[in-house]
Amino acid sequence: LAAQFLQFVLIVSSALAIWKGMAVAFNTESPIVVVLSESMEPAFQRGDLLFLAMTKQPLRVGDICVYKVKGKDIPIVHRILETHIENGTDKAYMLTKGDNNPVDDRGLYNRGQLWIEPEDVVGRVVGDHLPYMGMVTILLNDYPYLKFGMLAFLPCRCC
Repeated sequence: LAAQFLQFVLIVSSALAIWKGMAVAFNTESPIVVVLSESMEPAFQRGDLLFLAMTKQPLRVGDICVYKVKGKDIPIVHRILETHIENGTDKAYMLTKGDNNPVDDRGLYNRGQLWIEPEDVVGRVVGDHLPYMGMVTILLNDYPYLKFGMLAFLPCRCC
């Protein structure tokens, strides 16, 4: 039993170390995200795994970025539809939209917010995606009892 527990702790700590290493290497708090809705179809499907990075290149119209609205926990994966440069500060603001949505994201932003600020952006989608590899995450969130079943199954598989 002690060996199984130690193996479980080793697996979890290795996963966390890999996650933190990727966060540092790609300069983003979240180097991997799961697409949670159909709003980016046909580019991405629900459950696709995306890789993010924050590069020094400015975000441009057409880039797919992940952002968080202040006060909300769930990151949003959408395409930059328009940019706005503030006079005097040269700060770039962005308007986003899901490819499969009929209107821009202003309805998702906080009341009175017209643009996404650069500090709201978690990362830019880079490289290719892994289709449906994030479905496990979605299933575990949609059906919390699956978490308990998975935890009950893990000790049996570590023998």
